[in-house]
Amino acid sequence: MKLYFAPGACSLSPHIALLEGGLKADYEQVDLKAKTLKSGGDYREINPKGAVPALKTDEGDVLTEGPAIVQYIADLAPGSELAPKAGTKERYKLMEWLNFISTELHKMFSPLFRPNTPDDYKPIAKENLATKFAYVDEKLAKTQYLMGDHFTVADAYLYVMLRWAQALKLDMSKFGNLKTYFERVGARPKVQEALKAEGLS
Repeated sequence: MKLYFAPGACSLSPHIALLEGGLKADYEQVDLKAKTLKSGGDYREINPKGAVPALKTDEGDVLTEGPAIVQYIADLAPGSELAPKAGTKERYKLMEWLNFISTELHKMFSPLFRPNTPDDYKPIAKENLATKFAYVDEKLAKTQYLMGDHFTVADAYLYVMLRWAQALKLDMSKFGNLKTYFERVGARPKVQEALKAEGLS
């Protein structure tokens, strides 16, 4: 397998999942602005969408979109408990979290990263994010991880969103559960390994 990634981007989520699952993979860095590979070549030949992550499977297929990729990874490492078994009610709960993070958090960050976003809209985007983070903070009041006591691929994805919140200096001071959670996930050895590999630690 090969994971196409950009340091600190949402591709950090499948990077963490691969390491947590004990799976062997190659890693290829992408320049998202130029749409080029670090080794040379046009990244759009791999993923015409031009975004990361993309995962080339051992069979030569290319998967895109983080929530799909991390579930594929989890299913390759069933003993890791990175995802409940396919078809179970718990698996649909995991998919619910992945969709929430993708649509209600990930995409809401987009205006804050775009240079052409009007300055007067940025406080609105931050307020919208705070509302969504408040929901997650409440859900984490009684559990260590999103799905209970076990780390899953949804946690890897949420962790990346919390890193973005930190990088953008969002006010997260009222979210005590998320603060503890962020520290807990960040302390995991495989998370530290992924951060180091991407030059982020």
